[in-house]
Parts: sequence; C-alpha cells; structure tokens
Amino acid sequence: MNQLRLLPSRLGAQAARLLAAHEVPVFGWRSRSSGPLATFPSSKGGGSSSYMEEMYFAWLENPRSVHKSWDNFFRKASEEASSGSAQPRPPSVVRESRSAVSSRTKTSKLVEDHLAVQSLIRAYQIRGHHVAQLDPLGILDADLDSFVPSDLITTIDKLAFYDLQEADLDKEFQLPMTTFIGGSENTLSLREIIRRLENTYCQHIGLEFMFINDVEQCQWIRQKFETPGVMQFSSEEKRTLLARLVRSMRLGSPSVAGLPGTWEPGPSGSRGRLNVLANVIRKDLEQIFCQFDPKLEAADEGSGDVKYHLGMYHERINRVTNRNITLSLVANPSHLEAVDPVVQGKTKAEQFYRGDVQGKKVMSILVHGDAAFAGQGVVYETFHLSDLPSYTTNGTVHVVVNNQIGFTTDPRMARSSPYPTDVARVVNAPIFHVNADDPEAVIYVCSVAAEWRNTFNKDVVVDLVCYRRRGHNEMDEPMFTQPLMYKQIHRQVPVLKKYADKLIAEGTVTLQEFEEEIAKYDRICEEAYGRSKDKKILHIKHWLDSPWPGFFNVDGEPKSMTCPATGIPEDVLTHIGSVASSVPLEDFKIHTGLSRILRGRADMTKNRTVDWALAEYMAFGSLLKEGIHVRLSGQDVERGTFSHRHHVLHDQEVDRRTCVPMNHLWPDQAPYTVCNSSLSEYGVLGFELGYAMASPNALVLWEAQFGDFHNTAQCIIDQFISTGQAKWVRHNGIVLLLPHGMEGMGPEHSSARPERFLQMSNDDSDAYPAFTKDFEVSQLYDCNWIVVNCSTPANYFHVLRRQILLPFRKPLIIFTPKSLLRHPEAKSSFDQMVSGTSFQRVIPEDGAAARAPEQVQRLIFCTGKVYYDLVKERSSQGLEEKVAITRLEQISPFPFDLIKQEAEKYPGAELAWCQEEHKNMGYYDYISPRFMTILRRTRPIWYVGRDPAAAPATGNRNTHLVSLKKFLDTAFNLQAFEGKTF
Repeated sequence: MNQLRLLPSRLGAQAARLLAAHEVPVFGWRSRSSGPLATFPSSKGGGSSSYMEEMYFAWLENPRSVHKSWDNFFRKASEEASSGSAQPRPPSVVRESRSAVSSRTKTSKLVEDHLAVQSLIRAYQIRGHHVAQLDPLGILDADLDSFVPSDLITTIDKLAFYDLQEADLDKEFQLPMTTFIGGSENTLSLREIIRRLENTYCQHIGLEFMFINDVEQCQWIRQKFETPGVMQFSSEEKRTLLARLVRSMRLGSPSVAGLPGTWEPGPSGSRGRLNVLANVIRKDLEQIFCQFDPKLEAADEGSGDVKYHLGMYHERINRVTNRNITLSLVANPSHLEAVDPVVQGKTKAEQFYRGDVQGKKVMSILVHGDAAFAGQGVVYETFHLSDLPSYTTNGTVHVVVNNQIGFTTDPRMARSSPYPTDVARVVNAPIFHVNADDPEAVIYVCSVAAEWRNTFNKDVVVDLVCYRRRGHNEMDEPMFTQPLMYKQIHRQVPVLKKYADKLIAEGTVTLQEFEEEIAKYDRICEEAYGRSKDKKILHIKHWLDSPWPGFFNVDGEPKSMTCPATGIPEDVLTHIGSVASSVPLEDFKIHTGLSRILRGRADMTKNRTVDWALAEYMAFGSLLKEGIHVRLSGQDVERGTFSHRHHVLHDQEVDRRTCVPMNHLWPDQAPYTVCNSSLSEYGVLGFELGYAMASPNALVLWEAQFGDFHNTAQCIIDQFISTGQAKWVRHNGIVLLLPHGMEGMGPEHSSARPERFLQMSNDDSDAYPAFTKDFEVSQLYDCNWIVVNCSTPANYFHVLRRQILLPFRKPLIIFTPKSLLRHPEAKSSFDQMVSGTSFQRVIPEDGAAARAPEQVQRLIFCTGKVYYDLVKERSSQGLEEKVAITRLEQISPFPFDLIKQEAEKYPGAELAWCQEEHKNMGYYDYISPRFMTILRRTRPIWYVGRDPAAAPATGNRNTHLVSLKKFLDTAFNLQAFEGKTF
C-alpha cells in the first residue's frame, strides 16, 4: 500500500519542486499545484528513498521498466549532461546494480542541476507575475494575495531553493524546449538565464497563461515575450507614440478643461470615454465640445443622454495599412458592464452579414473597469458565450482599466480573487498585466493581444494597472477615503512627462520638438472649441452607434407612415405547412412521438388551419422567403419549453445529426438561425439586443423559458430596450417572447409581469387623441415599445410579420401562451392569414351579442388566455345574447379608436375589464385611466379578477380553481355592480 512521507533527499526535494512546477509527468497525469509539495506517494513503505529516486534508479537499470514519459525525460537530461564537462555512459548501456549506479554522483549532480534550472524557468513562467513591477504608484501589489514566491525573491533565495550553488551561476546549462529566452542560443549561463527571465517576467509586464491547457498556445505566448529583443521600437514608432500621448493627455488641457458641464472631459478625470471618441474613433472635436454647452437646443426628440454615454459610428483610414476601417462605439448606460453582451451581439451580427465566419473582418474590444470586471455577474455570463457556436465572435480583446479603486472602495473590499481579471481564467483566456506608466510595454502587450486573437480566435485580457489622478468626478474628494494613495498620486509625475523625458534623454526627440507637438494639439483643440460656439442646435443623431443606411430618409424620418397588409398568398401558407410537417433529409430517423406531431401539422395544413406553433412557422418561413433573416434564441427554444416548436430535428440513430426544415423552404431564402442559449437571461438578452442593432432587415427574437425569468435581465430591458430610442435615437426591433398565464403552476412560472412593461410605456393616459388617417401607425411610431397579448395563432402570425413590414423599428413584447398551445379552440383558419388580412389590435365580439347590441347588458374587455375561460363560462350560463366579450390584443400603445367604437356599439351595457392576474398586477392599472379618457368619464370600467396579492400566483391547484370560479361568477353576475360607486 502506498504511503505519504516527506522527501528527505536532495534529489527527492528537487523532484517535489519539479512536480510543483508542472514539469514531470506522474503516472500519465500532471500535477496542477502551483506551490511546493510537502509529501509525495512512494512506491514502497519505509526507508529514505523518494519516488523520483525510485524512478531514476529503475530507469538506470532498465529504461523499459518505467513509463515512457519518464524514459524520455531521463534520456533528455542525460543527453544534456553528457554535452557538458562530464561524460557519463549512455543510459541504454548502463546495467550496473543500484549500489554501483548510486556512486555516480557527478552524473546525478548534472541531472539534478538541469532539473533545477528547468524548474526555475518554469517557476518564472508560472509565478513571475507575482513579483512584476505593475503598480505605477509603487505602493500596492497588483494581486491581493501579496504573494511573493519564495523561489523568486533574490538570487541567493533562488539558488538555495533549488539546491544550486553560487558557483553554478556561471555554468552553462542546456535550455529546454519550453523557453525562448536563448533566442538562437541553445545554452546560457545560469546568471544570464536569471537575468533574461527577470526582464521578461518581473518588470512592467506580468503574464498569466500557464493555466492554459493547450501546449501550442503556451509556447506561442512564451515566444512572443521571451525571445530577446522582441519589445523594441524604432525612433519613428516612439515619436508617434509620444504624439498620441500628447493628444490623449492634452484633451483635458487648460484651454478646454474649463468647459461648462459637470464632468471632467480629460483622461485625468473619470471620463476617458471622450478620449476614446476623440483619439480612437476620431469624432470631430467641435461636436464633442458642443456637448458641454448647456444652452444648445436639442434637435432630436427624447431625453437624450449625458455626453459620456453616447455612442458613435465612424469610418476612418488606418494610416498603417491605408485601408478604411469602420469603428462603432456602442452607447451604454451607467450600469457597469451591461453593454458587454450588447457589443458581442452586434459584433456577431456584423460578422454574419459579412459572411465573416472566422472573425477576420469584424472584431470586438471591450473596455472594463477593474471593480466592475470582478463584481458584475454579466461579465461571467458574457465570457461563457464566447465559445458557443451561435454566439462566438471568434475572440474578444478585453482591456481592463485598472485604477486599483472602485469609486471609493478599496480592492480588498471589492473582490475576493487576487486579481480583478481572474474571471477570465474560466475560458482559458491569457491575462497580460502591464504597468500603464510604461507606454511601450502597453503598446507591445496590446499588439500581442490583437495577434493572439487573430491567431487563435479566443478571448484575451489586457490589465492596464494604473491610477485615477482625480476623484470619481470633479466634486469628489478621494482623500476622504484613500489618503495615502492620493498623496502618492499628487506626487506622481504624469506619464506624458515621464515618456517625453525618456525620449529626450535618449535623443529620439528634442525638448523643442516635444513642446511644438503640445502647442500644435492645443491649437487644434482651441480652434475646435471656437467652432463649437457657433453651433445653435445639438443633434444626438450625430452620435448614432448603429446607422441603417437607406432604411430611413436622409433626415432620419420613416419613408412612409403606412403598413401594408401582413397576410400572404395561400399557396405560400400551404408550402410552408408542407415543409413544416416533413423531414427534408434522406435516411433521417426521427422520434416516433415527433412523427405524430408532424402528421398533426400535415392534417392541419390539409384542413387549412394552424395552431400556435404552425402559425409561428408560417410567419418565420414567409419572412425568410422575402429575404429577411430570422434568429430565435433563448433557453430550449429549438424544441420549445413546452415541446411545441421542434424547429431542430434530431436523428435517433446518428449522434449530433440534426435537421432544420426551416432552412429547406426555398433555394434562395434568407438563413434561419435557431439556437439554444446558455442558462443566462441578462447576458443572452443583451446579446440578442446587440444583434438586432446591426440591421433592420432581420427578425431577432429572444424567448424566456418562462415569462417571469426576464426579471434577471431587467437591466437590459430598463436601460436599453425601453429607453434606447429616447436616449440614443436608436431604433431596435428586438422581439421578446414571454410565456404567461395563470394555470396553478406556482408564483415562479405564471406571470411575465405585464404591469412592469405597461408602466414603462410612454403613451399618455390622459391625452384624448386625434384620430387621423394614419393613427394606427403614428401611434406605433410615437411609442417606446409595443406590448401585445394575442389570443389567436393568426394574430400572432400577423404581429410577427408586422414587426418587419413597419417603416420603422420598435421593440415588441409578446405575452405568449402555455396551455393555449394545445387548446382545441385556439386555432385559426387560413382565411385569417391570406393576402389582404392584417393584425387586429382589437378582436370584437362576433356572436349573438354583436347582432343585437342594444340587448347587451354587459361588455367585457379582456386580453389573452382568459378569453377562452370567459367564453366557456358564458356558454354554460346561456348568456351569449346579454354579454359581449371583446379582446384587447394590442395593449400598448392603447387602441383608443377601436375601444371607443366598441363602447359606443353597446350604449346600454355595463363595461368591465376581466383579467386572471391579481388586481395590483396585470393590465387594469394601465387600461383603466385610458378607458376613462376615451369615454370622457361618462361610464365606469369595472374590475373583474383576482384580489390584490403579493405573489403573482398560487402554487395550490385547488386554490387556483376556486379563485378562477369566483371571478368568473362575478363576470357573469349581471347584478354584481349594482349599488357600487366607481
């Protein structure tokens, strides 16, 4: 039985360190510990021999007696030793007894010393970043562990730890294949080895990459940083770098730093975004300075946004390649990191439309703050999209602006991980820490990061360790909370002066040239500031991050204010139904249960009817025929949470063989993408929002597994979807599919929280509208989003098609059904979908009550699934002539015109609003004041539904049924409202 015991011998201690440094294979696996091992399994109990000694002596006696990895290892070590001063016999001919071999101390010493040197090299590669000089202030360790490896402190410590002597410093050692410090040399003295490792791993760059499990990738990084002379710049490159620093630092120069406004525009404040706009995107300076004039009148409708949240889209020349490059800075809210998945989605879409499968034409760069990168969960969600087939952008360069502080919070109180960048380890992204006061190191690290992304199509992180010269804003006093840090910052020489002094000292530039460069840029800023004073109107649309050329008129207005009919020819419906009920691939065996579903679709197509799933198929398929790309994303959307969709068929006999019939409709159709997402709402909804930003000619849908799951993506809904156009003049046609309905399934799977969406709708409940010819489309154009709850498959079909046929784009919120997916009454005829038909904002009563409206005593308005409960109850009580039921399909913007017509049609009827949601939820608080407005408060609208409650629904089936019966009884009790006041 193997035992654990201390390694007593010199060779045994060396083996432990070697294994701790990941160097030696053990039984086919590699140790992953980053610290020294104290114990190790022995092949025998008792005695003083170590495991490595056992292997070494066994190998000397018979190389075939050990694993081939040990054989290769000792052969290489022996060959290296034989190339030195000692000349031991080749291991293949050594057959002496153990006692005879153990006397060969010279050979053992050579092997041990070479192993020690290899361990030392690997120690630098693994742990060198812990002792790198990363903090420009020189007062903090970049990692919170404050861990200083005992084998990397001083030269004496290194020698002692690895059992080397000072005399070994000038001895030549064979370099292993896992380092490039030798350049063209195969051997170096130990002194030179240490010097080169120190220069590579312990200066202004700290590298974390040895956790990556791909040997080729690790070797690539080693070569980029270890090869002697790699980080050298020409005089011209240094002069250009200095000029860029001048532009960066002087944007906040005295000539413009006094601009009116509440935030510092320069990089020394907290709004380096303006610097990105000016010096990366190359936004016109006068347009930037205009943002600081509080007297300018806004030319665009909406709220606008503060200057440091605005986006930008600009095409400029890359002076190095002399080719055009298009840059898009995505507008974002103050909610840190929320924009990350949005950028990724937009990048994915741009790659898709350009056929850029490998990400060689379009890439994303995400700029983070250190506290937010560690603290915000959406960072983790976004990373986990990075390598998923339908979400990958083929690698992102992440730049962390590490100010070593989060507003007023010290890093020790802001994260538990050593570095703010540790989250990137989950996807094996290399992390390059760099002292940001060394411009040349920063430039080199960034160039390697870009090359890494281009070579491996994987994420990479650049951690710019720097400092915030002033407080979080001009009114903030950082000395309150970080006195020692800010005493040092006040003494700190700015990076521009540091670098200029360096170049002047080495003769690359003269003091006069440097001062002329400053004066030239100051003059550019002053002239731009002067021109900005001539501006009278502020145009937010000049800051649009995703323009859609040709979609709007040149003035940004829609080309028309009409929407064509959304119906399609019957032969198209029939063709789509035929494909939807078939398997387009040969020799493709589907599940028997799915065969029944497809036969059901075929029967419905033959009978000219559709259920919910088939109506969706018809909408998607018809848009694909018209050249509109359709993308459906979310958890389990390929099959559908309720097993109704089945857009991806799986071969039951061939693993991972799938078929998407929707992509087999027509030879020249647009592509259809349907993709199950990771178990994320915040990240995935943000991604799809970004995808929808790229083009108006795509229907992009995100479906929640259950409607209430959208609340974990509330930040995207509140900050981007609801307000995006008002803040940033950005249209977006994203569609949210939110399964909704009270069916006794409990509080967490019932309500999609319609009250929240309606509360954020911007239509005025008290304004009596003017019913113009284009009222319906004008309403849609003026709203911030559209909220619907369809009660028929045909209306669902039409609203999806209308989303694309409108001459503008608005977010569409659809409360989709669950039980109605298979409800026998919830079907539609082709007659409701053929050419000439359209979406019905209101579906009026069409039964006996409508034929004799003067006899109707009660008119019930409702929306969604509850309609079918009401119809069933009305029939059971025989009240078809006395009670009319009208369905409100489009809830917001509120269809004032059609509601007015319905109410006037039944002049003697009581009006009631019936909903299955609790009174303090659902729709009543939204519709009630609007009814009062359109009826000029002449008739009340009574509430019928469940009482107010804290939870959205009950988890007890009996309680659910009792409350349902109670409000249905009220709905059809024609004396229920007698004697009540409204």
